[in-house]
Amino acid sequence: MGTIRKQAILSSILVYIGFVVGAFNVYLSTINGSLTEAEYGLTRLFFDIAQNMFAFGSLGIIPVLFKFYPYYKDNLPAKENDLLTWSLVTALIGFGIVLVLSLLFRTSITDQFIQRSSLFVQYFYWVFPFAAGMLLFSVLEGYSWALKQTILPAFLKETFFRIVTTAILLLFYFRVISFDVFIKLFAFSYFVIFLILLIYLIRKGHFHLNFKRSLVTKKFAKKMFGMQSLIFGGILISALGQTIDGILIASLKGLSTAAVFTLAQYVANLVQVPQRSMQSISTGVLSQAWKDKDYKEINRIYGRTSINLLIMALFIYGNVVLNIAPAIELLGIKASYLAGVQTLLVLGVARIIDAGTGVNGTIIATSTFWKFDFFSGVVMLALMIPSNYFLIKEYGIIGSAYAQIISMTVYNFIRWEFLRRKFNMQPFTWKTLYTLLWSLGSFLIIYYTMQSLTGWLGLFARAISFSALMIAGVFWLRLTPDALQLWEKWTKR
Repeated sequence: MGTIRKQAILSSILVYIGFVVGAFNVYLSTINGSLTEAEYGLTRLFFDIAQNMFAFGSLGIIPVLFKFYPYYKDNLPAKENDLLTWSLVTALIGFGIVLVLSLLFRTSITDQFIQRSSLFVQYFYWVFPFAAGMLLFSVLEGYSWALKQTILPAFLKETFFRIVTTAILLLFYFRVISFDVFIKLFAFSYFVIFLILLIYLIRKGHFHLNFKRSLVTKKFAKKMFGMQSLIFGGILISALGQTIDGILIASLKGLSTAAVFTLAQYVANLVQVPQRSMQSISTGVLSQAWKDKDYKEINRIYGRTSINLLIMALFIYGNVVLNIAPAIELLGIKASYLAGVQTLLVLGVARIIDAGTGVNGTIIATSTFWKFDFFSGVVMLALMIPSNYFLIKEYGIIGSAYAQIISMTVYNFIRWEFLRRKFNMQPFTWKTLYTLLWSLGSFLIIYYTMQSLTGWLGLFARAISFSALMIAGVFWLRLTPDALQLWEKWTKR
């Protein structure tokens, strides 16, 4: 347990460091004298399209690696373990299919972008090395996690990859390289971290290629394929759900508009940072509680995560809304990105809805009804794709934000209703209403009393005052017992 705890803590630290580096990259990409809006939008489109290529190319093999590695480890010598070999072969076959289909339908794909996103058409072929590097690194990352070697992959993915991007951005910003060289170097950035991880595994003696089909593979082939088939669909749904908005915006409105949306979405995602940590922390506890049939504990976690995540989401959202427009001006970010502020506000509401319903997805995923989580994802995707298309076409990037609110509300309602009916669990209490009202009141007070303050003084005054009101409300109204417990522990120390 000590090793697991240590690796979990270090991995979490690396995630937050990576987030800070990523924020600097966003700043460096959007300030005057750096990338144009279309050029920045192209980097976002690279990620979105590569993520879908990765999702299809993996053919669902990476989770199979996690699940079945212990059987290989217990029954085969390291050099006879063929799981990594077949995982890499599967991924290469999958990516080969993606490559062939992309080339066959190249004209059909590029025709969707040629009018409004011609820069993507110009650099179309460079998305392939970007996606291939992402896929190969992800396979080795999954293998490393199976080996319980988690720190280096986390550092490479969350921090070092962004540092590589920072280096390329700085070279471009100081005009050491042209944009043409920048995008070509950017296309191979995932290969850099893939090669580092590959060298590490080879030096540690963990990387073995064995093309002889082992007895373990023969024994579990059908089970592995069955699991792989179902997971493959889930991965595709997840990838499409996360990227469809950016792809549609680039296609329908252009790369410059996609860049504005990218900044708005990045800032809105600040609201979800605590949620991602909470999900990873609660997974193991919930798995054990389901095993022990401790429904009372599951319901307690459900309620606590709901109120805690709602408080933190509203805390972050309020600070962002009060200060985002002045911050863009003070930091020297191009004025064109102010067009995304309204979209950011709507996206933030969607994130609050998701956070306020707690870890309902994790609860379902760790139960014996984990397939329901997959089918609810199908419903969300069925809503998200058409609503994004029609609303973006009609209203621009804010249409995508509205589509996310609709999809996220329906998605979380389905999961909330499932847990309520199946297990009589629901996370909301009067404290939920008090939290919403207190947050709204605090926001209105600060907004109307301090909106005239300008510069850094105004920014810090609004942030400190709103934060103080929120913290005071948490303790005065006793919104969550966790805050009181943390305070008691801190005062004792």
